[in-house]
This record gives sequence, C-alpha cells and structure tokens, in this order.
Amino acid sequence: MGPTLRVDVWSDYVCPFCYLEMPVLEQLRRERDGQVTISWRAFELRPEPVPTLDPDGEYLHRVWGQSVYPMARERGMALRLPPVQPRSRKAFEAVAFARDAGRFDTMHLALFRAFFEHGRDIGEVAVLQEIGASVGLDPDRLGADLTEGRRTAGVLEDECAAAAIGITGVPAMVLSRPGGGERAYLLSGAVPYAALAEAVERALAEPGG
Repeated sequence: MGPTLRVDVWSDYVCPFCYLEMPVLEQLRRERDGQVTISWRAFELRPEPVPTLDPDGEYLHRVWGQSVYPMARERGMALRLPPVQPRSRKAFEAVAFARDAGRFDTMHLALFRAFFEHGRDIGEVAVLQEIGASVGLDPDRLGADLTEGRRTAGVLEDECAAAAIGITGVPAMVLSRPGGGERAYLLSGAVPYAALAEAVERALAEPGG
C-alpha cells in the first residue's frame, strides 16, 4: 500500500475554481486509494464585514468569461454564473453538521451544485435545510444547529489554520506526511491533475512516518 499522505484542501463554496478542482481531487482519490486522505477545510473569501461581489458586475463576468467557462468546458462540468453572491459561513456550518451525520461527501457536492448549477442562495438557512434534506439530513435539526451557531467555532478554527500557514486564496492544497516533520507542499489554484500527481509523488518520496 505504501506511505499515507494527507491532503488538506481549503476551499469556499462561492469559489468556482474550488468546484472545478473537485474532479481532479476525485481522480487522485481513485488512483491513490489507501495512500491519500483528503480533508476539505473552510475558507471564507468574503466573511463579514468584507463586501460581497456584485453578481452583475464587470469583474465577475470578465473572470467567468476568461477563466471559469473555459476551464469548465475543459473539465466537462456545467457551471453558470450565479445570480446571487452570498456569504458562505452557514454553508460551512451545514457541511460540518453533515460530516457528523456521515453525509459529508454528498452534502459537499450538493452545496457546490446548488450554487454553481442552480444559482441558489446558500447563505440562507432555509435553502441549506432543503439541500440537507435532499441528501438525507434532518432539516429541523440542521436548522436548529445553524440558528444556534453550533459549528461556527470549527469554521473559524479552519480559517485560523489557513492564516497561520499563509493561505490567502483558494483552492489551496497542503500535502503532508504524518510523522514527516515540518515538510509540506502547498499548491494554489485549480491545478491540473498532472501537477497534483507530481506533487503527490514528491511528498510520498519524502522520508517520514
């Protein structure tokens, strides 16, 4: 089986490039089954009081036209520029609830799809309850959890960890070996599979464990 590698992925549900990196990470999971553990972590690009982006503004239309749509076509994914630009903290809290219920993977994907394929406002508790119900979560329990902010501390903990290692944008992937000391590899952006696979090879070759 070989050594185990941990891949921490900081992402945001309102970041199209984070969604676009999902098939790359899924390919890594398939091809390195048993050797790689992938852990998705929270990173709010625009937490309070940072202003959210204008859904109709020139900036978003330019970025989507120049980068998002071409990459989506290349990776065989269907994204469209959402009509809303919500804050994402509640979405992170909802997926933390899903993790404890054994539904992380399905909720994680459902949140990205809800925003980038259906244009839903994933900052609204009622919307998150509907998405949660669609993947088998109890919407009432989820709603109470979100309203009371039971998972907020965990979201902030992920963001503090990102800040501590200098992550300022997402997606950001940190590759590390348990017992490998301080040595780690950081990849930024929606990198192609070849680049990720090369970094994984280097990290697995490091002495450690």
